[in-house]
Amino acid sequence: MIETAHRGLLLTNIGQLLTLTGSSRSRRGAELSDLGIVEHAAVLCRDGKIAAVGSESELMRSFKDSSVERVDCQGGVVLPGFIDSHTHPVFTSPRLVDFEKRIQGASYEQIAQAGGGIRSGVAGVRAATEEELATHVLLALRSMQVCGTTTVEAKSGYGLSPDSERKSLRAIQRAASKWEGTVIPTLLAAHVVPAEFAGKPNAYVDLICSEIIPETAKAKLAQYVDVFCERGAFTLEQTERVFTAAQEHGLGVRAHVCQFTPAEVSRLARFDPASFDHLDCIDDNNLKALATQNTVATLLPGASYFLGHAYPPARKLIAAGAAVALATDYNPGTSPTSSMPLVLSLACTQMRMEPAEAIAAATINGAHALRLADRKGSIELGKDADLAIFDFGDYRELCYWFGSTTCRGTVTNGRLEIF
Repeated sequence: MIETAHRGLLLTNIGQLLTLTGSSRSRRGAELSDLGIVEHAAVLCRDGKIAAVGSESELMRSFKDSSVERVDCQGGVVLPGFIDSHTHPVFTSPRLVDFEKRIQGASYEQIAQAGGGIRSGVAGVRAATEEELATHVLLALRSMQVCGTTTVEAKSGYGLSPDSERKSLRAIQRAASKWEGTVIPTLLAAHVVPAEFAGKPNAYVDLICSEIIPETAKAKLAQYVDVFCERGAFTLEQTERVFTAAQEHGLGVRAHVCQFTPAEVSRLARFDPASFDHLDCIDDNNLKALATQNTVATLLPGASYFLGHAYPPARKLIAAGAAVALATDYNPGTSPTSSMPLVLSLACTQMRMEPAEAIAAATINGAHALRLADRKGSIELGKDADLAIFDFGDYRELCYWFGSTTCRGTVTNGRLEIF
């Protein structure tokens, strides 16, 4: 890595610069297609922030500082670093038995009932050391960065006990301290009910609310609390209890909802969740209600692809006026990918999002899904210098080429790394 945060960094010869500048609120409807493109552009970064943006000819006319590190982008595309606002990186091994059973025709719920699924990874996380978990998380973060990601939301959720959930969050914290990008930690103790609480889900919710959330907040290990609100996991009533405890302890909330079955998610609107994630099965009434809220609809087509499941209704959400984001859902069971470009390709080919819409959903709306849009998600003065540099000449190629690595490098908080 080339250390440039303090002496400055100047990106030149940018064929297309996607600034994503515009409204301070999340992008909706036709706004999703406005990328704020500047051709033949340059960007100056100083002290980890965007210091100047514009056409290269105008910027260079007044630029005299010879000490700044200069990078020739060779006519490529530069855009805000991707914001992967939904990931599960704290695990120890892939779920290969689940994978084979699914190929043979078993459903997600049948696999879980047979002892697979989320619970199958709990023993590994509980037995692993914090350092071992942190090493795995750091590898995931670096893999994401190679694909152009500079900000990652990272959940716990495979420990499912007070000690293992805290250990998972400390592992995220340790990995984040060794990575140049930004990590937003989320407590997902309400992922599924662990085996020791079989038949006693409310007792486990009591534990989450009375012990796990308060101790997590006290130790400042998470910024959000998430709940898997789904048949076989947690009910709306239980989700409301967890959200109430989270807010009482100063933590934001978000939820997995409507992945396999519809739910009255409008009941959760009073908590002002940062995002509702998945939404594959959201019905029209809840879809329309979501369009009136600040809550971002985070769509996860990687999970739909890997499960052979119906894709989220992106076009209906956009038409209704909902704010749509995209994320990988990186996890060992249902979406083992760290590639945001692959997710963008799926969004276009399977959900009929336009390339510009997909890019906005993966950058500025991803920032809104984490409530970071005041400093992330667009390339404008004063925001964090988080950028991704791609080798192609037209931004649409980002969604066109799938399964290949086209990211040349990233700038994370003003630091350049060329791959």
